[in-house]
Amino acid sequence: MSERVVPPAARQRRRPTKQGVVLSEDLIVETALRLIEEHGADALSVRRLGRALGADPSSLYRYFRTTDDLMLAIADELIGRTLRTWRPTGDWRADLRGLGLRMHAGALAHPRAAVLSSYRVTGRVYEIQAVETILGVLRRAGFPDPDAVRIYHVFVDQALAHGALDSASVAMPKAARDAEDAVWRATYARLPADTHPHIAATARHLVADMARSSYPAALDLLLSAAASRLAEIRSRSGDPAATLDPSVTTEP
Repeated sequence: MSERVVPPAARQRRRPTKQGVVLSEDLIVETALRLIEEHGADALSVRRLGRALGADPSSLYRYFRTTDDLMLAIADELIGRTLRTWRPTGDWRADLRGLGLRMHAGALAHPRAAVLSSYRVTGRVYEIQAVETILGVLRRAGFPDPDAVRIYHVFVDQALAHGALDSASVAMPKAARDAEDAVWRATYARLPADTHPHIAATARHLVADMARSSYPAALDLLLSAAASRLAEIRSRSGDPAATLDPSVTTEP
């Protein structure tokens, strides 16, 4: 797409496309997301997207200036889908764990789009909502602002990185995935103890564990570290809650 853009007030198409649908930003994003999962990054072309919508490709400029602008909208929609499935409980640790697992599951539901968008900053409505929500959870838990931002940063990057990593694996052909899984059984599980004592001692655990995502365990480690940090902060401030097990949270 080029850099020309139609003012927002003129973006709504009043006539249906050849397929009888009225174009909207939501419809374009939904269609682009489907095409990416079916065909990969090459699906983000004006011609292919126009054909899928039954619309003149030039009409897409009413909604998005460039394909990158569309990619940012897709990334923001993935964030929105995560937020729409999440409900806070008031327990900061449970809330972040639930949100993180939903972020990861959302990436696996759209693996090709997740790989393309995981490193993008959209500045759009759902991303802004997510930043506000996560910082709110942390600040209400009692984290000072510098700690809240630091933990937010690690939490989001961890979820996005694992989502992209696992999505890349899911997007591989099944035969390639099966071949990689077999390496742990065919190679690592057969290494002799006299040359590789640590691998041999843990081989059965490697075979079982390496076949699944490490994200839930990584997330729990992060939240445990954050809980310990919160207990330290409370202890220094004389907060009686600091005497509790750091894995147990108390909301103000």
